[in-house]
Amino acid sequence: MIDHRDEILFTAAIVLMLFLILLMTKRVIKKFSVLRSINPNRRRTIINLSYLFHYTGAAIAIVVIWGVNLEQFTVFISSILAILGIAFFAQWSILSNLTASIILFFSHPVRIGDRIRVLDKDFNWTGQVKDITGFYLFMITDRGESIVLPTSLVIQKGIQIMGDVTERQYEEENKSK
Repeated sequence: MIDHRDEILFTAAIVLMLFLILLMTKRVIKKFSVLRSINPNRRRTIINLSYLFHYTGAAIAIVVIWGVNLEQFTVFISSILAILGIAFFAQWSILSNLTASIILFFSHPVRIGDRIRVLDKDFNWTGQVKDITGFYLFMITDRGESIVLPTSLVIQKGIQIMGDVTERQYEEENKSK
């Protein structure tokens, strides 16, 4: 009979470590989001992405512990990565939007409820940020238009964070000068 006691013990240790790391990650992200007044929906998106990263690492560790033939495992992983690479190349904007969403979460000063102006030569959008998801920033312009911007565009374009002055008030102030 084959004895797998060591593998089971190491797997249990990996699962326990994964559980502790997930708890710590969730606490750190929650604390960060509370300090920066970040919407709970955005926090949930970032937590889910971090969970995906941690689960992938744990799965790789368990595969190594159980001694899966490394050549077969490498062929399997490279096949999966090739398929994902083709899929992401075809939909590169999905990956860039997710990355931009993470950057917006941790380091960009734009928050839900802020009044912003998108600095673009073709469009003059000024309004209030209503929501920021994993892929899009939703805003309502001063004219009442609903604008949806990909998060990658928010990173690429200049964004001016404004006070509580509406566009009409801004134009009236500039006309009087």
